Amino acid sequence: MASGRPRRNCEFQLLRYVPDAVRNEFVHIGVILREPGTGEPVQVRFTRDWRRVRCLDPEADTAMLEGMENELRRTLSAEPEGKLKQILSESLSLNVQMTEPKGYLAESLPAGVEELMRLYVEPPPRERVSKLRGRSAIQAAMRGEFERAGVWELMRKQIRASEYTRPGDPLRIDAGYRPNGIIRMFHAVSLEPGVEMAKVLAFSAAGLRAGVERIEKASLELTAIIEPAAKVRATEDEPERLELYRFGVETMEEHSIRVLTTSDLGRVAETARRELRVG
Repeated sequence: MASGRPRRNCEFQLLRYVPDAVRNEFVHIGVILREPGTGEPVQVRFTRDWRRVRCLDPEADTAMLEGMENELRRTLSAEPEGKLKQILSESLSLNVQMTEPKGYLAESLPAGVEELMRLYVEPPPRERVSKLRGRSAIQAAMRGEFERAGVWELMRKQIRASEYTRPGDPLRIDAGYRPNGIIRMFHAVSLEPGVEMAKVLAFSAAGLRAGVERIEKASLELTAIIEPAAKVRATEDEPERLELYRFGVETMEEHSIRVLTTSDLGRVAETARRELRVG
């Protein structure tokens, strides 16, 4: 009888979000997997579903956690294996802890990460029934389409507006890339709860554009990704919701922000794939 593919001797560590060290309540949010001695890149994967984190800590900064994943992956790919512990201790925030390494037999590093995420991190199917809403749903749709196009790892994430405007600006743009003499940035803006996010982005657009031109010597195309109007339904208590939706769209367009819906993401991701020369 033929034997299956031999498994590889790996080590994994879990990353935990711990909002209160005294209470010691935590949620697993990610996996680090490596095969010591081979020189293969360390695999890093965080969850895409932050509901359990928000249940534990409604004030959790999930944008910071997503940025940590990208920073870890970038740093670990550039540093030798021996510096792993030092890199992790420097990169992790006070609210993120790492378990001790444990042995794990994997068919491959990518397959091992998928299995470990299912076992320890992702919510069970029953918990996945409820759908994401608002900005979280738009962010998930954006990431999904860019990943399918193979460009997500090539994009900048959580771009600090303060790099281009002025110190203290709290806005972070979700993602962006630079194909040539233009920088394209994409930000999820939900108009379902109201127009506040649209007004914040509109207020910031001119400063961002001027800063990009000054610092990057490039023009900026800023795109807001919103939910389709069909998902914003008027109610008896809020009959004006569709009017607010239109107001939000028009406000952003008046400030030269391109406004697209999640239905356009496939086309946007395909453009990114072409411009970044993937595939």
